Amino acid sequence: MIMRKWLFVCLTVLFESIEAFQVIKKTQLLLVSRTKQKLFAQNDEEVLSPLVLSLTPSKTIEIHALTMQLREAGEQVISLSVGEPDFMPDATVIEALRDAAIKGETRYTAVTGTDALRTKIAEYLTEQKGTVYKASDIVVSNGAKQAVYESILALCGPGDEVLIPAPYWVSYPEIVKMSGATPIFIETTLESGYKLQPADVKAALTPKTKMLILCNPCNPTGACLDADELRCIAKELEGTRCWVLADEIYEQLYYASFQKNQQDVVDTSSTKKETHTSFAAISPDAYARTVTINGFSKAYAMTGFRLGYLAAPAPVAAACGKIQGQITSCASSLAQAAAIAALNLPQDALDPQVAEFRRRRDYVLTRLEKIASLTGTLECPPAPKGAFYLLPDISAAFGATVGNRHISDSTTFCAALLEARKLALVPGDAFGAPSAIRISYAADQTTLEKAMDALESFLTSDLVFSS
Repeated sequence: MIMRKWLFVCLTVLFESIEAFQVIKKTQLLLVSRTKQKLFAQNDEEVLSPLVLSLTPSKTIEIHALTMQLREAGEQVISLSVGEPDFMPDATVIEALRDAAIKGETRYTAVTGTDALRTKIAEYLTEQKGTVYKASDIVVSNGAKQAVYESILALCGPGDEVLIPAPYWVSYPEIVKMSGATPIFIETTLESGYKLQPADVKAALTPKTKMLILCNPCNPTGACLDADELRCIAKELEGTRCWVLADEIYEQLYYASFQKNQQDVVDTSSTKKETHTSFAAISPDAYARTVTINGFSKAYAMTGFRLGYLAAPAPVAAACGKIQGQITSCASSLAQAAAIAALNLPQDALDPQVAEFRRRRDYVLTRLEKIASLTGTLECPPAPKGAFYLLPDISAAFGATVGNRHISDSTTFCAALLEARKLALVPGDAFGAPSAIRISYAADQTTLEKAMDALESFLTSDLVFSS
């Protein structure tokens, strides 16, 4: 009997303790919840920093995330919104990654990268691009975007102006704003193939100009400036304090011209190979004022490895290394080992992929020309010679309706297209091209065919114009 009473008392105390704990826990959660509500009941302006409030979210990342959400919900979405090669990296690259892991090369490296990789990059730039750098002039980064960020932060600040040709990659203006500098846009035209004109550079230069960002080949247009065109731009910069951020991440994706034969069929038999010219190779003056950005994501299909680099005069490279040391430190040791294998590939190793991208470009251009002739609501750009993007003009579709949705700009156009035909493209608003849409042809043939069919059906069947 005594034992029972003792057990009953113990259980009672235990249950009361559990109940007390639950009450305390609920009270704590309630207090935390109320504190959060109190904090975020304020306006964003009272909580978040002015820097964050000034930034625009990346539209390409937003569209990709929305596409993934729709797919997870069971929707069959076709996406040409992401600039990511659909090829696998070369087998030797994967093997190098595996071997490095097995050998235990899993420690931190120097902040700016291993000597072996930086030496290999310097050799590549000297031998293939005609720009002589030492290993100490190279900073290996966590993706090329980080190299862009560090370069702008190292050279630009409040009171400076940075010239950005439009259309532009979505992150350039935001990174410039993060540095405290002011982005100044230089418009280009579809008729010129979105090529930057030297006269426009000259007109935009002021005593405040600290940098010109030159993406060549260009994302989002695919436009490429040849040596003569670069030389004319370099001439305008002589005698100024303007640096050039030469983003050349797509430099190995450089194609022969878009040509048709007498039967008006795209000629893909040509083996003509055109080469890319680095801005830093134009002249000693250009070399001295240039930070070159490159990486392994696009040409080598190593997007997930997150590995880029910059090459710059020694003081700038050192400054970028100092910045990197305070944010991420070194890039992945395993990715760096894989990058050496990529640079050791034979010079013609990427030719099949480049030829395939060219074939895809030609296919999409041919389909867009057909759609343009059928509907009159789309204008094709001249054939780009690089990267894997096209930027057609769709402003003739503005004013139409699709169901209950009114098309007033490229954002509403893309929203209606995604809703009606489950095709995800990126609106040109994100790139400083409000009348255009960006199409990435870094996708297999089946996907491209479905995408072009969906776009054609949307423009021929879904758009309704009021009389």
